[in-house]
Amino acid sequence: MTGVPAELRAEGEELDRLVRELPPEGWSTPTPAPGWTVAHQIGHLAWTDEVALLSATRPDAFRAELERAMAELEGYVDRAAAEAAERADLVDHWRATRTALAQALAEVPSGTKLPWFGPPMSAMSMATARLMETWAHGQDVADALGVVRAPTARLRNVAHLGVRTRDFSHMVNGRTAPDEPFRVELLGPDGQLWVWGPQEADQRVTGPALDFCLLVTRRRHRDDLAVVAHGEQADAWLDFAQAFAGPPGEGRKPSAS
Repeated sequence: MTGVPAELRAEGEELDRLVRELPPEGWSTPTPAPGWTVAHQIGHLAWTDEVALLSATRPDAFRAELERAMAELEGYVDRAAAEAAERADLVDHWRATRTALAQALAEVPSGTKLPWFGPPMSAMSMATARLMETWAHGQDVADALGVVRAPTARLRNVAHLGVRTRDFSHMVNGRTAPDEPFRVELLGPDGQLWVWGPQEADQRVTGPALDFCLLVTRRRHRDDLAVVAHGEQADAWLDFAQAFAGPPGEGRKPSAS
């Protein structure tokens, strides 16, 4: 297994190493997400990996789950996380499900579109989205436990999703997406420059890849990050950029507040 599914599996294993030695009381540690403990964070990942696995292997069963979600839209995600967090076999279930998902996504035939809560997506797009969620919720766990994680080259997937969702983030925040392209230049953890968009673009975003990923997953406030906008439209985007589906939420407060 190579490519994004393999990176998804590696991201899950890194988070697993962070929680595998937690004592029972450690699972009830509050995380920055209001009302969510470490167990809620892992429970959420286990549940979303489970429904993604349904999408990849049993699309009809996934559509039935989608109908239930649409019928119980208010609080559906929170309830699913809370129910998963109560499982006695939470860690084993999460491990088995995320491993099966990575393998299943690697085996989806090219060109196949998988159903999801938003528009259907390719297996590689699904793997990228799941990697982004694993990394972002892993950041919540790391923050709760006081752990500083070393960034890896897997962040390029998160950054790519953050760039690709520019127009979506405008839409979900009730704004009109710009017509002109943006240039995004990010310094990866290995010192390589990651680039999206035409070099001649007037609207530009620059900075460390880690900071950009923390911004678009809304795990840090913009004021605490070294991400710089050049141009009025790029500057406005950084205030509400998000790489994930669903409502934007309040986001993090500045550390000085």
